[in-house]
Amino acid sequence: MTASAPRPVLPVLFAGVLMEALDIAMLGPALPAIRQTFGIDERAAAWVFGTFVLFNLIGTPLMAKLSDRFGRRAVYAADVALFALGSVVVAAAPTFSSLLVGRALQGLAAGGTFPVASATIGDVYPPERRGRALGLIGAVFGVAFLVGPVLGGILLLWSWRLLFLVSLPIAAWVIVGSLRRLPGAPTAARTPFDRAGLATLAVALGALAYAMNRIDAAALGDSLRRPDVWPLLCLAVTLGGAFAAIERRAADPIVPLALFRSRPIRIASGLSIGAGLAEAGFIFMPAMLVAALGLSPSRAAFMLLPLVLAMGTGAPLGGRLLDRVGARLVALVGTVTLALGAVIVGEFDAVPARFYAGSTLIGLGLGALLGSVLRYVMLQAAPARQRGAAQGLVTIFISIGQLLGSALLGALIASRQGSLTGYGDAFRFIALTALLLALASLRLHRRH
Repeated sequence: MTASAPRPVLPVLFAGVLMEALDIAMLGPALPAIRQTFGIDERAAAWVFGTFVLFNLIGTPLMAKLSDRFGRRAVYAADVALFALGSVVVAAAPTFSSLLVGRALQGLAAGGTFPVASATIGDVYPPERRGRALGLIGAVFGVAFLVGPVLGGILLLWSWRLLFLVSLPIAAWVIVGSLRRLPGAPTAARTPFDRAGLATLAVALGALAYAMNRIDAAALGDSLRRPDVWPLLCLAVTLGGAFAAIERRAADPIVPLALFRSRPIRIASGLSIGAGLAEAGFIFMPAMLVAALGLSPSRAAFMLLPLVLAMGTGAPLGGRLLDRVGARLVALVGTVTLALGAVIVGEFDAVPARFYAGSTLIGLGLGALLGSVLRYVMLQAAPARQRGAAQGLVTIFISIGQLLGSALLGALIASRQGSLTGYGDAFRFIALTALLLALASLRLHRRH
């Protein structure tokens, strides 16, 4: 650790990201109780997560850019405080609408925790130690998805509202630790804030996320022609072009397009979209196991445990290797491992051992990519004054990949009437995507 970080910052960053990850991990157990409390159907309940995703997409570029302008300490502490406020609003919500307001606050704040934490690592750790630190932060989600469902099940014995209050003591500790330990000096010059760019990007991402979530994978062609889908997709594309024009003229753009002149950043952006698409395959795994083995949904979910463990292992393992061998080799091994795992899952033919083997390989490969490689490349390639914005790009592109993946994979499965063959096609598509990612990773530098 450099002289700018005389006291350890990693526990503070780890706890802040863990707070967000635990909330996501415990949401699944809480949803049935939330539906019962407010008397809502499944489509309405989906907005408990959908609202979080929409505002997370908006918050990511905003918080990342603010951390470049005003320093990591202030923005990270503010994000954690805002997340805690949103948690209180959700826990105390008297109506479903007020619950969604709390979820929006949580999503807006959570958009900054991982990017700002990653940028902080770039600020305070020397290059030869960044990979290990990023890997440990990336392993948070594996820990959360192991602990979260168990903790959620225990707290549900009393009330689902308690699940959203778990974050409060963590938030208090993180805020104090942030103010004491994180670097506070801003790294960018004070220029007019890019309000037009932020507003345009927020509407474009919101339109894309809403439209993709409204697509019916069982009738992809028909749903694309629906009045609540195709106009929003057109709006997202149009505003994407307008956003690029705004950013070229902005004095301090919220997404510096100059970053994309860097080949590693372009490659990392493409890898992020592909990794997000592959991660969307997790959504369909329980249904695949139900169709193939006739299991109950709860038992099918339990069979994902090796996948979660593998992701929690792949992130720190990949991080340690990054410091030794560089990004290209780790990205190549991660994408090839992901491809091999997807092929095995796609061909597992109702043999549980094959599913366990394939899903474990998928977890190891994706854990390395999502947990460390992508953010490591961005840290090494981006200028110090734009590290926050670069880390925000990773989150945005992963989210876009998840949105596209859920629609495309769902369409492949639906085209085979939800049969095991359809699930196999979906995972073979993931394998093909991973092989393309492997070819792209060959263009990364051997060492930074």
